[in-house]
Amino acid sequence: MKKSVIIVAGGSGSRMGSEQPKQFLKWCGKPILMHTIERFVSYDRHMRIVLVLPANQVGVWERLCEQYDFTIPLEVALGGNTRFDSVKSGLEVLTEECLVGVHDGVRPLVSLETLENCYVTAAKCGCAIPVTDSFESIREMNESGSRSVNRAQYKMVQTPQVFVMSVLKEAYELPFQDSFTDDASVYESAGNEVILTAGNRENIKMTTPVDLLVGEALKKNGL
Repeated sequence: MKKSVIIVAGGSGSRMGSEQPKQFLKWCGKPILMHTIERFVSYDRHMRIVLVLPANQVGVWERLCEQYDFTIPLEVALGGNTRFDSVKSGLEVLTEECLVGVHDGVRPLVSLETLENCYVTAAKCGCAIPVTDSFESIREMNESGSRSVNRAQYKMVQTPQVFVMSVLKEAYELPFQDSFTDDASVYESAGNEVILTAGNRENIKMTTPVDLLVGEALKKNGL
């Protein structure tokens, strides 16, 4: 089955302390988003890429592509008011059956092994959600304060989350719910089984200045 990915890039730069959207911040020589796209093409040069951007950022992206001579072919879809709407917009571009991953535009350090895990598992099982173990203690908040929980029962969820396109598209016909924090939660709410696979700890979401520094160190060490 052919492979595709919807890369959602609608974030702001507020937690970075920047007026520029974080996906466009220069990191290791070029905008973060370009590194992310290149990682998928490195995994499969025939990967179909749908980039979801807010309407007011399309022109910025086009200027950056010209500035950095970035010529990887992709299709642009316009983002919505929520991530749910943005993914749905990206899915509308895809009309032929395929495996579709949904990935955060600011996760440039997803490993080729994780990509292989996700697409191969989804081909066999219908979906694949990359996760890692939690190495921090976790406390659950409640009305009386908080309580300790067994971290072995919890996983840290990453992207890309990969599905059979037609099944994910059907799930996205559900009305939006606040509990839809990622694609797996939408898929599960439609009655589908969520399958977990191994992610990589380095696959951090670039959200704060500290993430940029840590990510740069990882990149320089060959990830």
